[in-house]
Amino acid sequence: MGKYTVRVATGNLFLAGSPNLVQLWLVGEHGEADLGTQLRPVWGKVEFEIDVPLHLGRLLMVKLRKHNRLLSVDWFCKWISVQGPGTQGEVFFPCYRWVQGHGIICLPEGTARTLSDDPQNLFKKYREQELEERRKVYRWGSWKDGLILPIAGNRQPDLPRDERFLEDKDLDFSVSLAKALKDMAIKGTLDFINCVKRLEDFKKIFPRGKTALAERVHDSWKNDALFGYQFLNGANPMLLRRSSRLPARLVLPPGMEDLKTQLEKELQAGSLFEVDFSLLDGVKPNVIIFKPQYVAAPLVMLKLQPDGRLLPMVIQLQPPRYGCPPPLLFLPSDPPMAWLLAKTWVRSSDFQLHQLQSHLLRGHLIAEVIAVATMRSLPSLHPIYKLLIPHFRYTMAINTLARSRLVSEGGIFDLVVSTGSGGHVDILQRATACLTYRSLCPPDDLADRGLLGVKSSLYGQDAIRLWGIISRYVEGMVGLFYKSDQAVKDDLELQAWCREMTETGLQMAQDRGFPISLESRAQLCHFVTMCIFTCTGQHASNHLGQLDWYSWIPNGPCTMRKPPPISKDVTEKDIVDSLPNLHQAHMQKTVTDFLGRRQPVMVALGQHEEKYFSGPEPQAVLRQFREELAAMDKEIEVRNAVLDLPYEYLRPSMVENSVTI
Repeated sequence: MGKYTVRVATGNLFLAGSPNLVQLWLVGEHGEADLGTQLRPVWGKVEFEIDVPLHLGRLLMVKLRKHNRLLSVDWFCKWISVQGPGTQGEVFFPCYRWVQGHGIICLPEGTARTLSDDPQNLFKKYREQELEERRKVYRWGSWKDGLILPIAGNRQPDLPRDERFLEDKDLDFSVSLAKALKDMAIKGTLDFINCVKRLEDFKKIFPRGKTALAERVHDSWKNDALFGYQFLNGANPMLLRRSSRLPARLVLPPGMEDLKTQLEKELQAGSLFEVDFSLLDGVKPNVIIFKPQYVAAPLVMLKLQPDGRLLPMVIQLQPPRYGCPPPLLFLPSDPPMAWLLAKTWVRSSDFQLHQLQSHLLRGHLIAEVIAVATMRSLPSLHPIYKLLIPHFRYTMAINTLARSRLVSEGGIFDLVVSTGSGGHVDILQRATACLTYRSLCPPDDLADRGLLGVKSSLYGQDAIRLWGIISRYVEGMVGLFYKSDQAVKDDLELQAWCREMTETGLQMAQDRGFPISLESRAQLCHFVTMCIFTCTGQHASNHLGQLDWYSWIPNGPCTMRKPPPISKDVTEKDIVDSLPNLHQAHMQKTVTDFLGRRQPVMVALGQHEEKYFSGPEPQAVLRQFREELAAMDKEIEVRNAVLDLPYEYLRPSMVENSVTI
């Protein structure tokens, strides 16, 4: 009994408030009090006091219902706090979601609880009802056979209300896209009239001053050192691996004994590396405006110099075929145009695997599986839900847009990319079949690829450092709520979440190392660290480099219009005729600009304003996480100041807190 002070916070955006009246109830250990329709949730915060004639005891939750008269307007509720008899200060009830319709919504107090933390089953019914309702809304969909599962829905309106873009993100995305399409429509009409005759003609669609690194790529893209550098620290650092033997597909014809000797020497020294694009072998190429495009499956052998430079030694553009002569091998000593064309073919192949395997699959689609499995399996009271939920913002929305506009039938891939019109789906299916749990964990992935300790692998150094910071953050949070390995084993919600992800979302991926149960705190921490890194650093390392490395079209052509060369008699015209035409190049540049630009509505890693955890201990863990991120950010800034080519894609202030673009 006594007076309670209630504060209600509405979202900051213009359309977050509602004119509808909201009814509140306070639910305590000893009773429930109806506060009546006391609230009209306008923009900002609302505070009121009310006398409650009941002894409620410890507050457990707040219930609310929006009353719809003539008009129902959704309301975005950030949180509710209550202070009164027995609360020992302000009690916090996080919400951070839309209140729709007229049903009753329950907001439990913000202290995270596993099932075992609720021995009196005060929240058991709430947890079960919440998950039952969520599973009706967050349904698994299907896009293509052989791929991991997406959220059900083909358009943004099909998604749960809480997963759609808020108005600031929606406005920025829509206006920027409309501007990009208008620019492409205006300038693109001239592309069918004009043509590219020389490589430098691509400057017509390369406005100077894009980024400092893009300028450098334009000036030095023919350089072997820059070619090799991209496999270490470029847009796609996921393919390079140290050679343990000479690849079986590398057939050396008579007369190349010197090359074999050089390769074996580097192999013995541990400085021989390879990039194998065999995943592209046999992929059906696109046909664009009745003209066939071409796809190759190159192999590149490279040597790591003592000064850290990675230099190509030989390029094979296609695997050997039974009954056919050995494929042509290209060397740095070849005529310059022949060597340049071979490297350009590699860059185009890298573009395909980067966009589909490294970026779309490993960044976007895996993050979506994590998000959907979490929403279907963990109630909002669960500590792992509270830990993960900030890293799902806008992921389902941007992925739905990608499936409907980028890789859909008639989408961007079909219009301008050599693997469009079905080849891209084939690549995704192949990449999914060989996707392993270890490949998503940088310490394991870099070890498996022989890149640990390679000083010129700035991606590798930063990925290990960022993984470690996230891992300590996860360990800190997990340690607050799981005091033993047995506590992990006994958490039925946690085990259901793990199975939902591996067996359903990832489509029975346990044979590729993904767990179907969590047996210890260490295993749980590793799994959750993988989830957060995938939604943040993994995506950032494959997204942020697009504007730098693909603005100059010859360095990352989206398609090739002539077949791979079968001789070394190559002219500049042969290269130009192989590269995208001006229309294709302009479309690639437009999409790269749109997707690669810095996002104005961006939340950096760990900087989310939402407060899902109550209590000082979780806040202390989050504060330590942010301090470590700030220290890493500063150290990268200092390091980059003395580097010829700065690497920033895993700088914490540039890594987004979730997959949003």
